[in-house]
Amino acid sequence: MDIGRFMERTEKTGILGVKVSQGGRDIWKHLWDDECRRNVYSASKSFTSAAVGIAAREGLLSLEERLVDAFAEDLPEQVGEYLELATVRDLLTMCLGQEQAGLMGAQRPLYEQDDWVKMSLGFPFTCRPGTKFVYNNVGPYLAGVLIQRRAGCNLVSYLTPRLFRPMGIRRPTWETDPLGYTFGAGGLFLTLSELHKLGVLYLQKGMWEGKQLVPADWVAESLKAQVPTGLEEDYGYGYLFWGGPHGSFRADGKYLQLSIILRDKDAVISTVAECRDGKPLMDAIFQELYPRL
Repeated sequence: MDIGRFMERTEKTGILGVKVSQGGRDIWKHLWDDECRRNVYSASKSFTSAAVGIAAREGLLSLEERLVDAFAEDLPEQVGEYLELATVRDLLTMCLGQEQAGLMGAQRPLYEQDDWVKMSLGFPFTCRPGTKFVYNNVGPYLAGVLIQRRAGCNLVSYLTPRLFRPMGIRRPTWETDPLGYTFGAGGLFLTLSELHKLGVLYLQKGMWEGKQLVPADWVAESLKAQVPTGLEEDYGYGYLFWGGPHGSFRADGKYLQLSIILRDKDAVISTVAECRDGKPLMDAIFQELYPRL
């Protein structure tokens, strides 16, 4: 690949590493810093999405389950009509029905409550689930908790034999809530190459070295525009994956921790970075790297 222009354009963006695979092989990798494990922030959500798909295959949960049934012991005293309607599926699409985002990074250290499940379900549900996109950590957090309760172990222990170990990812660190639940909305620590493996797995429709780790139909649904985002450039949102240009979908974490699945190019581009302004790096990916694939 001729990557000179990409290097020039990203020199001052805060990029720390980039990796590109196509046609089943790695074709380019460059590091500006050591390849250590870093917080991938909300790219963690896409691993939680994979866990939901695996848990559904194992019969631990259903997307049609109502939250009032799945979390019957954690409900507020007054359950409004919109909470009554919310389902497990609504946990995955950012259309939960809460107009105020909760459990965000700057909020979590300040909560006085230890029981974040009860606290989250007590946040106001002010609109019909499925109708309004509001980026919110409550949904993926509760989805992760539901798996942990049904499986009887934390999310790392659940995914280790089912996803991490088969993909060669040694047991990672993942943020927990005050009661010890893995925080499925963020706080997973991975290297660039480990994050990249998720994109490759999803490009391969959930297959890894001959084994179906994530159901193929779940991968297809996850990488499909389930809901509009209402953003100026609206490519839709899947099951904890963002839509993007050219039919791409991506795991996307704060400061541009990305694994971009480019099905039209049979390729994956992943980055780790400390970008306070992500647009220059994202533009460089799609204007310099994408056309050369």
